[in-house]
Amino acid sequence: MLDNIRIVLINTFHPGNVGAAARAMKNMGLTDLWLVEPNDYPNDEAVSRAAGAKDLLDNATIVSSLEEAISDCQLVIGTSARNRTFNLPQLDARACAAKATTESQQGNVAIVFGRETMGLHNSELQQCNYHVFIPSNPEYPVMNISQAVQVMCYELWMESNRDDTQYPQQEYPLHKEMGLFYDHLERVLNRTKFIIPQHQGKVLEKLHRYFNRSRPEKTELNMLRGILTSVEETLDNEKS
Repeated sequence: MLDNIRIVLINTFHPGNVGAAARAMKNMGLTDLWLVEPNDYPNDEAVSRAAGAKDLLDNATIVSSLEEAISDCQLVIGTSARNRTFNLPQLDARACAAKATTESQQGNVAIVFGRETMGLHNSELQQCNYHVFIPSNPEYPVMNISQAVQVMCYELWMESNRDDTQYPQQEYPLHKEMGLFYDHLERVLNRTKFIIPQHQGKVLEKLHRYFNRSRPEKTELNMLRGILTSVEETLDNEKS
């Protein structure tokens, strides 16, 4: 089940952290590393810090955007070095591992780590279904990104070796399918004048957040798309 779980690192500044993250992954049986616009990579220091996990670096997927890294994932979990108020369901590392391993039996899962200095931007967290927070000593809560990867990978490894693993009951849409739904929703809301392109406000942002949080199942998303199509057909008939 770990084969379908990918670790995504965004804008990693220090190449040594990429290598250390790869080593942490291999220690715990994960192999799928994705890098979004890494700085100063490839680099010999990454290879040195990876030690026996150079094969993960050789096979790492490098992309230019988070959207590209998660388009074929049904579950996306964003990590944060601090407890943010962001209207996303929050998980600790152990609960995150349980959810990730369960859903990985059905499709791809991404666990996303942000930049060393500032973590994930809010716009990136908006693309996630859950937020995972690793509690630490409040007197020194700063955790190196490779340490955070190690903690998460350890929990994933432990969860994957449980004898009472749960199996998913629902089928969820991929991130790219949700993107098509958001495009469809925006088109219909524009046509019905519910939103005006020049004065959208935060309506679409709040709707994205709502649906990412509520996670419609695949059959439910198909029903929502059908409703939108019905509205469009009615508008077309009235126009003709």
